[in-house]
Amino acid sequence: MPKLSQKTALVTGGSRGIGAAIARKLAAEGANVALTYSSSEAKAQQVTTECRGLGVQAEAICANAADIDVMKGLVDRVVDGFGQLDILVNNAAIFSVAPLEECSDEDFQNIIDINIRAVFLTARAAAKIMPSGGRIINIGSGSAHSIRFPNESLYTMSKCAVVGFTRAWARDLGTKGITVNCVQPGPIATDMTPEEGDIADIYRDITGLKRYGKPEEVAQLVAFLASDDSSYITGACLNIDGGYGT
Repeated sequence: MPKLSQKTALVTGGSRGIGAAIARKLAAEGANVALTYSSSEAKAQQVTTECRGLGVQAEAICANAADIDVMKGLVDRVVDGFGQLDILVNNAAIFSVAPLEECSDEDFQNIIDINIRAVFLTARAAAKIMPSGGRIINIGSGSAHSIRFPNESLYTMSKCAVVGFTRAWARDLGTKGITVNCVQPGPIATDMTPEEGDIADIYRDITGLKRYGKPEEVAQLVAFLASDDSSYITGACLNIDGGYGT
């Protein structure tokens, strides 16, 4: 029997890149999957079609992570549609690069809304209804512990907050039997971080394995953390970065 059979997962930002790979992998392990998207409806529907092809239920939900009302109601919507929520993967995020003196109030607020507040809102709602054995998996970043490039202060701040959430929630929710962990990718080949170009060459040069990771490699780690195999792992921030942060 698949490891996640009879489980339901919510993957935010699941229409492309790492999020899409996570949705597919959880479905392959037997989980029903709800995924959110903001603007990439066609891609989101394609991912849900692929998930259904694996024999599970799947739904794509339009949910802008910056919309507080939408995010407050997201978990309830999943429970209404699937009857339960066992696995939450907080993946949706934005990336911001600017020198400190050029960071606008809007830049700061957008990072707060999407990379921090949305994570808090979904986790809070999930904690209220998840059964013992529930899993909250936050997708962080190697930038939370290794600053390799300038002008990433807002993004780094947001991912450090995710680390803090992870550690504190692991303590808070442990008595309920819910684990909380953070997956911290390094350079991963997606449309947001392509493998070609001068920047890509720099990333490869400072990565121990001298290559980009694949979204599927991140998804495998997430699936492990979502399964019973990880039952004694909580409060962990796990790097999957090919040696980028060493």
